[in-house]
Amino acid sequence: MGSLAERCKAGGVLVATFFFASWSASIGRRRKTALVATIAHQLAEHREDLKTAISSAIEKNPGVFEKNLHVQIETLVLAPLREVTLQPGQPRLQGAIIVDGVDECEAEQYHDGSRAKPPPARTNDQDQLEILQVLRAASSDPSFPFCIFIASRPERIFREFFDPEDDAASFAQKLDLHEDYNAEADIILFLEAQFSRIRRRYNLPAVWPPPGTIQTLVKNASGQFIYAATVIRFLDTGHHEPPKVLLDAILKMEPKTTSNPLEQLDALYTHILESSPDPPLSVQWIRAINLLNHSKVISALNANLLLQTDAESNEAEHLLGNLHSLIRVPPPSDQATTKYEFYHKSLFDFLLDPNRCEGLYIRGRTILVFVWDRFLGACSSECVSALVSLPISQDESNAMVLKAAATVTLHTQKASRGS
Repeated sequence: MGSLAERCKAGGVLVATFFFASWSASIGRRRKTALVATIAHQLAEHREDLKTAISSAIEKNPGVFEKNLHVQIETLVLAPLREVTLQPGQPRLQGAIIVDGVDECEAEQYHDGSRAKPPPARTNDQDQLEILQVLRAASSDPSFPFCIFIASRPERIFREFFDPEDDAASFAQKLDLHEDYNAEADIILFLEAQFSRIRRRYNLPAVWPPPGTIQTLVKNASGQFIYAATVIRFLDTGHHEPPKVLLDAILKMEPKTTSNPLEQLDALYTHILESSPDPPLSVQWIRAINLLNHSKVISALNANLLLQTDAESNEAEHLLGNLHSLIRVPPPSDQATTKYEFYHKSLFDFLLDPNRCEGLYIRGRTILVFVWDRFLGACSSECVSALVSLPISQDESNAMVLKAAATVTLHTQKASRGS
């Protein structure tokens, strides 16, 4: 959806975007809490009269951000739109709002100290359904002039909500990218452009890649754009081998079956992970980083100091150096302030499924034990001294360590309840 947003922006029709991401370190991108506020903020930037109306709504209702999404959308979006449309002589509002990754929204838990018993835990489905209902209510309001594009994987809650046999679903048009959209043409264009760029960068001959290569990769992708994107990153992320050697290795991968559309992606992920000097330990690092990324204060440098055996070991570079096609590693100058980021959620779909990642599968409890072991080791070594010496305050350093411990403790408790 990022490319669609860029096209809409270039065409002057993009009004607002929101991209949910369960891997994000920002809680606002993992939960529903920032959705309406973000859309309202971008609407305010879209036109001055809307900015005035939305600002006035916030002044009159300062507690609106603590309300449910239905109240927020009415107060921050629909009411200001009604106010603006009543003004004579104003140009007609139109455009697109893109909401991506709704299936990755995590449930927000509510805590009410006045209640003797805590309320039942909310599920991800409940919050995702609330988002869909709010967006449907907005799109059905006469004052709402925008088209809303919602992107999600076809999980049950979305299949039922957009069920074409349900009259209530007639408000939306459904596009199944696996059935209705021929992704091959876009993948071909992407690969042609990227191979041309790699040829120029590495001064490769015009006949590279060999004839039939793009067709083979498109077939391997089975409509999964992430496969093509990962192949290109693997060829172009400073790996020790030249691109020609790396591409040959990819083309030699033989599928075990022809019925699983994800098998080539799985084989690619396996090949990349096994290029690490210690694949099992690299997987533990990746899983641990994903766990720690839920803490707002875990930068890449802090994650390294917590996970490596000692402050001078350079274990992160040793383990992750060949994996830059899977994980965005900040440059050394930015690691104190920037987190690790993973390119796509499908990596964790792969790593968490023992039938797909096979020998690379590691149980969640093992990851928690690994993180605890490294955390306790860091607390008793010079890693803590290194944390204190960072350009942050002592309070921030202490908060970072405590937050890491709290994160691991929370996930340990969840694992215990689930066992």
